[in-house]
Amino acid sequence: MIFGILSAAIQVAVGAVLGLLAGGPVGLLIGAVVGLVVGVVFGWAVTSAGVYAPDARGIFLFVVDHTWSLLNTVVGAIYLAVHLIFGHSLDRPTSAGSGRVSVVEGVSPRYATTIGTVCAGSSSGIQRHEDVHIFQARLLGPLYIPLVLANYVLFTIAPVWLLYHDHTNAPINRFTRYFEIGVYPHVWNEAIAYRIQGTPPR
Repeated sequence: MIFGILSAAIQVAVGAVLGLLAGGPVGLLIGAVVGLVVGVVFGWAVTSAGVYAPDARGIFLFVVDHTWSLLNTVVGAIYLAVHLIFGHSLDRPTSAGSGRVSVVEGVSPRYATTIGTVCAGSSSGIQRHEDVHIFQARLLGPLYIPLVLANYVLFTIAPVWLLYHDHTNAPINRFTRYFEIGVYPHVWNEAIAYRIQGTPPR
């Protein structure tokens, strides 16, 4: 329970500080309320599913997720809240002691999606792939999301990946395939994760 309470408190503080910087005392209040809502949801999930084990590893992961990788954790908490609003459910057995919040349902039936420490729609056949994204976020901290977004923008407008893409087995012959088969599997974080586990879409 202590992990959930601390997580919620940290996210309230983050919301309050950001609100204060953006809009003075009124912004502080609004930011604190938003931080409270998101923090309570995430704190509940952390506690309910026993995400962080009460050992040295669990404490270390919690500290990393709520300091260096705090941006990723907050964005993941918002992502989790949206899933829960849509009626999706926690995968408690998979989450327990894993250092990640697993959600049974994904954004799309075809793909698992991980943001911060929240992994939605994964299965044993692709879980290591998704865990790579959690590791990447923890390693790069506040740089992770901006670097991923920058790579998506770059590869969308300047598709250098066409030079080394497998055109024979994964042809880009429709507009939707440009993103699904082209941009997506070639961005740096996905390319690394697919080398560890999974097969890029074709």
